[in-house]
Amino acid sequence: MLRRDNEAAVSICTVNFHDKEHGTLLAVGTAKGLQFWPKRTLAGGFIHIYKFVDERKSLELLHKTQVDEVPLALCQFQGRLLAGVGSVLRLYDLGKRKLLRKCENKLFPRTIVSIHTYRDRIYVGDMQESFHYCKYRRDENQLYIFADDSVPRWLTAAQHIDFDTMAGADKFGNIYFARLPQDLSDEIEEDPTGGKIKWEQGKLNGAPNKVEEIVQFHVGDVVTCLQKASLIPGGGECLIYGTVMGSIGALLAFTSREDVDFFSHLEMHLRQEHPPLCGRDHMAYRSAYFPVKDVIDGDLCEQYPSLPTDMQRKIADELDRTPGEILKKLEDIRNKII
Repeated sequence: MLRRDNEAAVSICTVNFHDKEHGTLLAVGTAKGLQFWPKRTLAGGFIHIYKFVDERKSLELLHKTQVDEVPLALCQFQGRLLAGVGSVLRLYDLGKRKLLRKCENKLFPRTIVSIHTYRDRIYVGDMQESFHYCKYRRDENQLYIFADDSVPRWLTAAQHIDFDTMAGADKFGNIYFARLPQDLSDEIEEDPTGGKIKWEQGKLNGAPNKVEEIVQFHVGDVVTCLQKASLIPGGGECLIYGTVMGSIGALLAFTSREDVDFFSHLEMHLRQEHPPLCGRDHMAYRSAYFPVKDVIDGDLCEQYPSLPTDMQRKIADELDRTPGEILKKLEDIRNKII
């Protein structure tokens, strides 16, 4: 059906509405007649709602709701459906013949490409302007943006980390973590008035509060997906990323200050003793767009076993370790992931 009507699916999610009649439903956002050359044209955008039949072996179309832009992001939220329709964030409820629009926020700068939710918070990723943190106030039936990023980012992937933190990747090959400062987060949660006055006073033509980018790292390839996962039973949860050239990598959080000190010193010695083959400075590469921050380059540390024996011993002596201890440390970190 989509193929015949020149309609392409651009987003998908499962949703459980307050109405329990149909159980879990499948929402699919589509674009009809979308062209980017010689100029951008669109015949229409739609959100299809399907229900599972025959013990989830097939789908039945309940209804199809037309929207005025491409719905690039869909997400369930408190028994309703959140949709990023162009630059508008909308909250829909299930109707008999189509989705019913309950409220919306039109203050997003460009195009919404990702939506994540946790408890009563909504984390919206904009195509050109990084992350926006939102709240839905049920008593007023309004969506508020209470924090955003001061750095413009062309998002290609996003992943929710915790209550205050989002991980993102941009089209220039950078991975970063954006976090709302703890004091601001507590203030927003504890204010019984919802911070209405403060939220309405924006800064830099944006939200009144700004998130901090606590991690910066240049991968060197466009990251197309981010996912939290544990690859081994009982292993630590890490952030897996995939790139457009087909590589897969992982970011693992250190759990002790001792490991941070050890690997940061090992990385520093490898930068000096084992420079890249083409002569480019390692730190300059990992800081291609933003200064590298709070990330140890595991690929560089993994080159330690390939060094000549005398150089391995020299680096180990400067770290007050033996080469065997360094190799054991590298193996332990590797085994936490795979």
